[in-house]
Parts: sequence; C-alpha cells; structure tokens
Amino acid sequence: MSEVVLPPVIRDVPGQEQAAGFLARALANPYHAYVFAGPEGSGKRLGMRAFAAALLCARGGCGECRDCRLALGERHPNMLVLEPGGPDILVGKDAGDPNTARWFASRAYLTPPEPGRKVMVVLQADRLRVEAADVLLKVIEEPPTDTVFLLLSARPDDLTDTIRSRCQEVSFPPLSEEFVVGTLVTEGHGEQRARLACRLAGGNLGRARRLAADDRQLAAFREDALAAARQAFQGPAGALSAAETLTSAAKQFRARLGEELEEDLQPFLDERGRPEEPFRGVVRRLEEQHERRLRRAEREFLDWSLLSLAAYWRDAVLVSTGGDPGLVINLDQDVRTEVPGDGTPSSAARAWGEVEEARADLADETNLNARLILERLFLRLSELRPVS
Repeated sequence: MSEVVLPPVIRDVPGQEQAAGFLARALANPYHAYVFAGPEGSGKRLGMRAFAAALLCARGGCGECRDCRLALGERHPNMLVLEPGGPDILVGKDAGDPNTARWFASRAYLTPPEPGRKVMVVLQADRLRVEAADVLLKVIEEPPTDTVFLLLSARPDDLTDTIRSRCQEVSFPPLSEEFVVGTLVTEGHGEQRARLACRLAGGNLGRARRLAADDRQLAAFREDALAAARQAFQGPAGALSAAETLTSAAKQFRARLGEELEEDLQPFLDERGRPEEPFRGVVRRLEEQHERRLRRAEREFLDWSLLSLAAYWRDAVLVSTGGDPGLVINLDQDVRTEVPGDGTPSSAARAWGEVEEARADLADETNLNARLILERLFLRLSELRPVS
C-alpha cells in the first residue's frame, strides 16, 4: 500500500499522524459528515481547520492561497460555524434566530457565497440541546450537494447515537508532554520554559504556546492566584478581599481582550471602514465570536488562575509525601515556601480539593455569580490557615 501524501495544511496538524493520514485519504472522496473527537488541546480544532482548508482549496490544501488562509482562520465565506452562545446550543425560534440550530440548518441549503464546496462546522457539538440535535440530524440525513459537516467534541459520548451513526469519527488522542515540549523547543523556547508552560497548560499545546511566548501571561495567572490565596489565609476578611482581588484581575483581562476586535476586522473592511460585500458574514461572525469571547473572558481567567492554584497544592502534596520531584508542575518555584498553609499533606490535599470543586462550579455556566463561588472558596481556604 503506497504511503499517503499529506497536503501541506494537513501536514501541519501537530502530533496527530493517524488523524492526519485519515483526513488526507478522505479528501479523494469526502464523506458528508465527520465527528472530530478528542480532549481540549489535542489539536482537533486545528485538524478541522486544516481539513476545511483542503476541502475549499483548488489545490487540495496548499496552505498559501487565499482560500487556505481564510479557512485556517475560520473566516472563509463558504464556511459556517455554529457554537454555543451560552451553556448549550439552542434550537432557536426560527431560521432568523442567529447562532441556533434552525438558523444553521436553514443555511445548509443556500448557495454558497463563492463557487465550490460549503463546510458547516459545529463546535462543542455535545452541547446541542435535544431539540437542536433533532434539527441538525435532519439536515445530516439529507445533506445538500457539496456540503461537508464537521462536528467537534471533547465528549463524543454525549452526542446522540443517531447523529454519531451518520458521521465518520476522527480521533484526536491527548498529546504527550514530550511532544508538546519538543514542539515548543523547536519553535525557539528553552527546554525548562517549554516544560513549565506545558505543565501549567495541562498539556494543551495552544495554551502552552501562549504561555511560553508571553512572560506576562506565564506569570500573571499564578501570581494573581497565589496572592489571593495568601490573603485568604489571613482570615475571613482576607478571604473576601481575595475574591475581590481575583475578580478585579479578571475584569482587567477582559478589558485587554476588548481591544483586539478592531485589529481582527481590519483585513475585511474597505477604505471607508465598512465590511467588503463577500465578507459581511465573516465580519458578523467575528463580531459575534468576539462578544462571546468577552462574555467568557472573566471565567476563562478565573479558571486559569484556579488551575494554577490547584497545581501549587498538588505539588505541595507530591513534595510533602516524598513523591517523584520530576512530576512537579511548578518547576521554577519551591512550593514548600510559596504555598500558603501549615505544610501538612492533609491540609494541602484539602485545599487542592476545594479549588477543584470551585473550578467545577465555574465550569457550570448556570452558576451565574462567579464572585460568590470565589468567596465560598476562599472562606473555606481560610479555615485551613495555621493556628498560631
């Protein structure tokens, strides 16, 4: 059997040789629907972008043409993306209700803005409400000509059996630490910095890249979280101040993100600052996507901060119980002196558990008040402070 030749865009999907080979073979006769399944940070979204680019490119994914560049940025006019605007993807009132299943399905049968295929993408497809999944199922069962559906999910088992059975599944297993570190080193980062970024990012390559490239980001989440924890260990009043400290830091993070939209829109505007006709849909989606990102920004910052805090107490448990020092996440710091508490494994383990519980509460978007979650966390942590 001859070796599969990978198009440039698919060749660039990191660390997923099996998935890349599958996608390259699929280009000759693409199926009408695929599920890209794998945990966050495994590269499934990069794989989706690469496959979409190859489907839309006249040369099968050269990686250099306009079609490839737009598809790799999820901005191609023939590419429609549906993603949760809140906790779930809703069915919608009608076809005019934006970013809902009915809106998405109605556009499947429309002529694409430009000649060629149309690529319909559903991000976090496991968050489709039952009614929304039924609407999507109907269009997948009777797919329009030259339309390919790409569904992404970190929890493919939560997809309905009827949808999964009508899709081909492409698996993206977690990337190994050595692969992520090796990739960052190849990109010019030192080995120690690359490994620290990888561990702080939980093995998520995209997040690790951002951390390794930005000194401020590499330090900010840890410093803000640790400062808040130290406040909490001063007592109940300090715990409430800790919640305020972290909440304020999250708001500042959101404000910085708010400055990025104008830069993202610039390539699609004419000399008068108005969207060029072929890109009106792209501009509208960028604006909606940016607004959703802003809504999520504060919780994203808080999750990263609490993740780094959990890593500190996890390291404290490891070190205090004589565990393998090679498994420490915070490689650049001595957790025995940095982490608040009495230094006992039981106290550190309790603190670690409290932080993880708070992270789970934040992840549930039906919990609308993040401030209350933080206050409860830091009040519980204050109870673990050493008795003088």
